[in-house]
Amino acid sequence: MTVPAMPPEARPETPADLAALVASRLCHDLISPIGAIGNGVELISLDPRPKSGELALLSDSVASASAKLRFFRIAFGVAGRDQSISRSEVVPLLGDLYRTGRITLDWQSPVDMTRAEAKLAFLMLLCAEHALPTGGALAVLRDGVGWTLRASSPRLRHDAGLWSLLADPALSGPLDPAQVQFPLAGAQLQALQRRAVIDVGVSTLTVSF
Repeated sequence: MTVPAMPPEARPETPADLAALVASRLCHDLISPIGAIGNGVELISLDPRPKSGELALLSDSVASASAKLRFFRIAFGVAGRDQSISRSEVVPLLGDLYRTGRITLDWQSPVDMTRAEAKLAFLMLLCAEHALPTGGALAVLRDGVGWTLRASSPRLRHDAGLWSLLADPALSGPLDPAQVQFPLAGAQLQALQRRAVIDVGVSTLTVSF
């Protein structure tokens, strides 16, 4: 059997496109069973009989897993320039993601945005989290000009080599899985024709983009 060639316009342009498609596919396929588990937990919680602490733990774990999948789908998945995402979708998602844990988030973006903008902002959040190995606070402000992200902690970690990838993701050498957001953020900056300005203090790291 001869398989017809895929038309050029239907082919992914780069390996990064394929990686984004894989991320979108994985998150899409996993979110449904996670949601089904959440629905099951909710039904159990409606039972009037006394509940054990295990049910609350399961409920929190399901909510966290669901939030991470939705976050990763935006950060690592396909983001068309014409697609948009509303503030009413972003704020609850981030609220679920940062409700527990050692890092707090103050998200101050009052308007809707393109999915490509959201992808960049979420990747930058992951970069900023890397600077807070023992926890801390993140603050994100979006105005008419661009974004400002601030990471604060008494024990701030700054890896200049990783942050340099925002300017040139092609410089990337061997990375750990926990560092992949840096070259991806750099690539997204280039795609949106943006540049990042980084200011590092004793306990605060600020990124404007």
